[in-house]
Amino acid sequence: MSPFPVQTPDTAPAESRPGLDAAQKAYGSIPNLFGVFASSPAVLDGYQKISAAFDATAFDATERQVVLLTVSAQNGCDYCVAAHSAISKMQSVPDDVVAALRDGRPLADARLEALRSFTSAVVEHRGWVPEGALRAFLDAGYTQRHVLDVVLGVTMKTLSNYVNHVAETPLDAAFQPFAWSRPAATANA
Repeated sequence: MSPFPVQTPDTAPAESRPGLDAAQKAYGSIPNLFGVFASSPAVLDGYQKISAAFDATAFDATERQVVLLTVSAQNGCDYCVAAHSAISKMQSVPDDVVAALRDGRPLADARLEALRSFTSAVVEHRGWVPEGALRAFLDAGYTQRHVLDVVLGVTMKTLSNYVNHVAETPLDAAFQPFAWSRPAATANA
């Protein structure tokens, strides 16, 4: 049971209600994560703005999900891996890409693998990316803009991953078919 309430439009602070209404319109329901965010109107608003900004990056839908799933899996966020697996399905991200990201395996597509590897390096090194990792990313055809767009995606997912860890956000029924658990070796890290 989550130690944090999953707010609804009826229980949320008044300042959070417009954000919950926007989530309802965007997703057809209010994901539990947004209900948890709603306890802090600033967090709900901030996440929605960061998410909108990330959607406006130079990445296509598949590349965005590569970033978001890489960060979520690396941070061991059961909720976000399941949610972004479901979103990936809706956005027609290839199943083999999603499976590899969920398993922490390299991607067959060299360009997407460069994105996965660079994103992983950003998370692992907390932004102090080794020069070789940056060079490999740029050599794969990405630009400085993409470097900054990855950092934006890492920021977005770090916020949601950490909230989910603290709040123990319950997985929505819609995401249950995509349930994921971090590997045992990292579960208590």
